[in-house]
Amino acid sequence: MTDYFALLDEPRRLWFDPEALKTKFNALSTRIHPDHVREGEKAAASQRYAELNAAYTCLREPKDRLAHLLECETGCALKDVQRIPSGTMDIFMDVGQSCRDVDAFLSERAKVTSPLLKVQYFEKAMDWTDKLNTLQKRVNERRDSLMNELRQLDSFWNSAPPVGSPKRATALPLERLEEIYRVMSYVARWTAQIQERIVQLSL
Repeated sequence: MTDYFALLDEPRRLWFDPEALKTKFNALSTRIHPDHVREGEKAAASQRYAELNAAYTCLREPKDRLAHLLECETGCALKDVQRIPSGTMDIFMDVGQSCRDVDAFLSERAKVTSPLLKVQYFEKAMDWTDKLNTLQKRVNERRDSLMNELRQLDSFWNSAPPVGSPKRATALPLERLEEIYRVMSYVARWTAQIQERIVQLSL
């Protein structure tokens, strides 16, 4: 597995300033961009540029960076666990029920042909949109809480034993990080589900 932190010459950590990471990527990629090298070096430069781009794309996204950090620290890929993370059951149930209700409403609306009824369904669609936006705010609050926790946990990486040390794994909150990653995965899924329904309601 490629260590994207090492590829971008960055220490392993939970939190990056997005602009600083972008500046670092731009500086590194400019030097090896295929357009800036001799003809015989273009293939190697293209490969190196693709690797740098993959590293930057991964590390700039908090959820992807967290997954990659866990894989780097544990040496293995994350298992796909379908268990609902603790503290998220209420949102899980509310998102699931709201999506089912909206889907039922959309199915009913698709059968309507009367102009008068279409107006009524338009008003109901606006009500559902408001409810989904309120639900999205709850999901966003959960996401923001996780992001704040990641910022706080970043200090563990500043003081951890160096990579390769047998004491490193016990000095890092890896179990908690895996829990956060799983909640963030659900947050991303919920956001996609809610936004999909909002778009469908607007049609």
